[in-house]
Amino acid sequence: MRWFAGGLAFLAGLAAATSPDTTALSGDVSPVHDPAIIRSGDHYYLFATGHASDPTGLLPMRSSRDLVTWTFEQPALPSIPDWAREKIQGTRGLWAPDIVRSHGEYRLYYSVSTFGKNRSAIGLATASTIDPDAPGYGWTDRGPVIESHPDDDFNAIDPAVFTDREGHQWMAFGSFWSGIKLIRLDPETGLRSDQDRAIHSIARRPSPGAVEAPFVIERDGFYYLFVSFDFCCRGARSTYHTVVGRSRSPTGPYVDRDGRPMMEGGGTLVLHETLEPGGRFAGPGHVAVLRDGDVDHIVYHAYDRRAEGAPTLRIRRLVWSDDGWPTAQLASVGAREG
Repeated sequence: MRWFAGGLAFLAGLAAATSPDTTALSGDVSPVHDPAIIRSGDHYYLFATGHASDPTGLLPMRSSRDLVTWTFEQPALPSIPDWAREKIQGTRGLWAPDIVRSHGEYRLYYSVSTFGKNRSAIGLATASTIDPDAPGYGWTDRGPVIESHPDDDFNAIDPAVFTDREGHQWMAFGSFWSGIKLIRLDPETGLRSDQDRAIHSIARRPSPGAVEAPFVIERDGFYYLFVSFDFCCRGARSTYHTVVGRSRSPTGPYVDRDGRPMMEGGGTLVLHETLEPGGRFAGPGHVAVLRDGDVDHIVYHAYDRRAEGAPTLRIRRLVWSDDGWPTAQLASVGAREG
């Protein structure tokens, strides 16, 4: 665990060297689990995990003009698609979305599963506009992108889509089992490529270590893979934390700052509850990275100890070292936290 302790010391020192003040988001920021974010015009739109029984519905959408104050809009989908109910018996929700814009449309990817099982699928819904007040707003479901079955060594949830320098589109995904996988997509449809059916392994941890919730960005010739380690969904007892590695190729190999391969459990620490101010938020993880002009933000959920462990939206600015490694700034966007 030397890499872990060293990462904590490095980031704690950096935090102490900046400002002890923190900032808070406001409005409809909880419950938010597994956030996905995109900017369109002068609005930011955020999607999250949702269940049919939730007051906010399936894949709830929120909006903001400033990344600080958030307003619930409506669920993206009115019901679980028929194909998902038929294939994944017992599913009650749509989890862990990702949102991208490509080929003139918005593409909303989502997970269908039941807790602790790998009979799962990743689906896709598309829309011509993301503004719920615009004419023609509405999502059309396009069906499954990839599925996993009990005899597979992976779990088809937690999608994260990105485009490489050559214009190829990829989806990283995975949770527990043998770790994080990567497949090619067809840029024209957003579905899985018929030309390249390979499934690449890009991160894993020795048992019983848990790894899930990938997110990949490209920066200065490197692809950065963010993943969550350990356990979510336990409220204030959650042990989630976030690490990162990088590679010159989208398919890897990804290594951390110390050169340790992510296929062997490596990862440089980015978020951890000991780095959250005042000990208020536990289990920071399931990140998305918002590339907003020349500023990067890391968007994630953490469990608020002052609200009985409710999953709550968090946003921090990412700063980059001279040798190209990210750190989540102690100070976030918004007004002061109490």
